[in-house]
Amino acid sequence: MTRHVEELIAIMARLRDPENGCPWDVRQDFATIAPYTIEEAYEVADAIDRGDMHDLRDELGDLLLQVVFHARMAEEAGHFAFGDVVASICDKMLRRHPHVFADATHANDAERSRDWDRLKADERAAKGSADGSALAGISRGLPEWQRAVKLQKRAANVGFDWPDHRPVLDKLAEELEEVRHEFEHGAAEERLADEIGDVLFVAANLARHAKVDVSRALRGANAKFERRFRAMEAIAAGEGRDLSSYPLEEQEALWTRVKREGR
Repeated sequence: MTRHVEELIAIMARLRDPENGCPWDVRQDFATIAPYTIEEAYEVADAIDRGDMHDLRDELGDLLLQVVFHARMAEEAGHFAFGDVVASICDKMLRRHPHVFADATHANDAERSRDWDRLKADERAAKGSADGSALAGISRGLPEWQRAVKLQKRAANVGFDWPDHRPVLDKLAEELEEVRHEFEHGAAEERLADEIGDVLFVAANLARHAKVDVSRALRGANAKFERRFRAMEAIAAGEGRDLSSYPLEEQEALWTRVKREGR
């Protein structure tokens, strides 16, 4: 395994060589590579959702390449190298798991989560951060749904949380009524965005209480919609027509049909 990692590092160094490397790779910087890093992480999640272990192996390799790419650019700039990245995460995992690698004990998962957040807060303080909020350190680069859940979890760790899903459902109904009110009264786009944002935030909270991963749930909903919509297109094609030629009422009937058929 070590040989293959060293080989990958060497391949990236060659690709980044200003004279003999790949022009595209040489042109890149942290900002231009970051979107690819995010994309590869989502492709890993997609392979997991599909249960495709062959694709998962390949996608994990693509994600590892992103780490090596960033580390190589940092090494070229004199900041750190790939080995430093590995050493850093090893130190962090040992430090953040005293219940595994030391003699700390926790009564339950909630206590372990609070200890995890305390350890992260200690790390931020050691780096000179003066932000003592329970919400400190939550990255603004996260997808907003993920940031919403992290904000909610942090607040829950200090007791600011509903006891179960029932009041969350009530709150969701309340927020939906506020959106309905804004629509009916011709609200401006900014006002609607604010109210719809509240709906989405509460929906994320509902998923958290249900212990459902928001991203996975939405990916499933997207996949279901795509599967059913393509089935509608196939039916239309079988009748020698384009789906767009059907009036909305007939399209809705097709949707009901494919849903009933379990597609």
